[in-house]
Amino acid sequence: MSELPLRVLSVIPPMTQLNTPYPSTAYLTGFLRSRGVDAVQEDLALALVLRLLSRGGLLEIRRRIEANPPQRSTEPVQSFMAQFDRYVATIDRVIAFLQGRDTTLAHRINSRAFLPEGPRFRTLDVYVDEDGGDPLAWAFGALGLQDKARHLATLYLNDLADVLRDAVDPRFEFVRYAESLATSQPTFEPLAAALAAAPNLMDEVLTELTRAAVERHRPRLVLLSVPFPGAVYAAFRIAQAVKQVDPTIVVALGGGFVNTELRELAEPRVFDHIDYVTLDSGERPLLALLEHLNGKRSRQRLVRTFVRDADTGLVRYINFVEPDVPFAEVGTPTWDGLPLDKYLSLLDMLNPMNRLWSDGRWNKLTVAHGCYWKKCSFCDVSLDYISRYETATAETLVERIEAIVAETGQTGFHFVDEAAPPKALKALAAELQRRDVQISWWGNIRFEKTFTPELCQELADSGCIAMSGGLEVASDRLLTLMKKGVSVDQVARVTKGFSDAGILVHAYLMYGFPTQTVQDTVDALEYVRQLFEHGCIQSGFFHRFACTVHSPVGLNPAEYGVKLRPLPPVTFAQNDVGFIDPTGTDHDALGVGLKKALYNYMHGIGLDEDVRAWFGHLKVKVPKTSVGRNRIGKALAGR
Repeated sequence: MSELPLRVLSVIPPMTQLNTPYPSTAYLTGFLRSRGVDAVQEDLALALVLRLLSRGGLLEIRRRIEANPPQRSTEPVQSFMAQFDRYVATIDRVIAFLQGRDTTLAHRINSRAFLPEGPRFRTLDVYVDEDGGDPLAWAFGALGLQDKARHLATLYLNDLADVLRDAVDPRFEFVRYAESLATSQPTFEPLAAALAAAPNLMDEVLTELTRAAVERHRPRLVLLSVPFPGAVYAAFRIAQAVKQVDPTIVVALGGGFVNTELRELAEPRVFDHIDYVTLDSGERPLLALLEHLNGKRSRQRLVRTFVRDADTGLVRYINFVEPDVPFAEVGTPTWDGLPLDKYLSLLDMLNPMNRLWSDGRWNKLTVAHGCYWKKCSFCDVSLDYISRYETATAETLVERIEAIVAETGQTGFHFVDEAAPPKALKALAAELQRRDVQISWWGNIRFEKTFTPELCQELADSGCIAMSGGLEVASDRLLTLMKKGVSVDQVARVTKGFSDAGILVHAYLMYGFPTQTVQDTVDALEYVRQLFEHGCIQSGFFHRFACTVHSPVGLNPAEYGVKLRPLPPVTFAQNDVGFIDPTGTDHDALGVGLKKALYNYMHGIGLDEDVRAWFGHLKVKVPKTSVGRNRIGKALAGR
């Protein structure tokens, strides 16, 4: 492929995350360069935030508020305007501090007299010090200077995010931007209307940044990698700006959102902005597209690609079947071109495990493509990102790790697998130790019995600091129905093995699964309480179950005792599908209690209380748990 003259620009659209680059462009850029393609990348999500959260950005926000006051002046906006002089005086210093470029500012931030404090700081009110001392001393002690300051600075930025939402764009969030315009939207109409509307400040800044990136790189092909619904709107705004600069620049759309939600794409208006939409792993479709753009392949031989037919104006899906690029041959991700010194280390939650998602810049890497288990009934097991399981040798993985450390100068790795296989992790740990490669790493796994205490210790010795995995609904009946392949007792033993090895554990939890009753939910929370109590897990998050059209529940609902609600005609996005559960449980009401309980458990609060106390807001009687108070203790004693 070395003869290809095209320059390819891969773009991360707003919003993804602020502490580290979303890895898709690093993967694509590394792969394309390994094939001799002139490839570059930009993170416009970070660029947008840094432009808005600057002295100049805040001045412009105030000017817009004064010129066009919001119909309803919210508390965040009122607080911002009242303390504006302090905000504009501190913003650039706070950003520099969160980027690690002005660490001594922590002393002034911790004084609680330097930063203006808006509504978000009320979360500190729950930490009351009865002696009149520092209410955060329990979390940071006398010497946790930097962490405490980053937590306060994060609250400050969250106040400003609320101002952006209330006064500039009601769809704005730091991680989910205009998400409702894309999530399972059967038609393109809401997105089309938003794109046709007069641009707001957010749109104007994003357009300016896009035009500058295009002028800087002068690409012939722009790749928009959209992992989440909350990055779709901005991706289309970027595409608009690219076409304004030069209509001949080719724009292609791909990524996790496309792979899950746009598989039935039939909306021609998408192609007013985008030239090509590709599905699943991008390497093979990209090679085919590059050959096509260079006149070396006909359009009929594109791979997994949607186009708009020039004659009929209708959407066509073209899939000239060719084997995917093997995982072992996709090359090494590169972060070259991304401003690694400008990402923001945020500290949203004080929990030591939960903070990993927003704190610190991690090199993201994949141990294996797909999932080796691929049976879970709630998962998109029919799609390529789960179903096609491929590995690389430990030697190849460590070579990639060494190359990334040499490039970035940083040794923290987040393995972003669907579920990293135990065998591959064991081999990786051994190879890291054999080569004496010193890194810190964490990843996502299944809590299966292969992770013995001995293996947990081997992983810790190689640099493993944390693991996340799915406990889902902590109920053996429901875990069996889910085809999860684990039991509650097994999860307890495995997680305890990790914790005993000094590895933090995060549990993904779920509520609202088909046939789940109130009793199931109360029992699941009791299991979770005991897992925290015995030090098996340190962190967790409750997700509301969503039935997707590509999951076993969505494909075979009768097996799970539910009926699917009819879907409307779909020409754009399709993923979540409603269902009727004969149990009639009010899962949304239960979810309030579950999330409140978990938040407290992660801060070491309420672990000795009856779990029914968290459901006091319900108007119905909540049953007593049927789980013995020492069920997890007995499971651990029997290991």
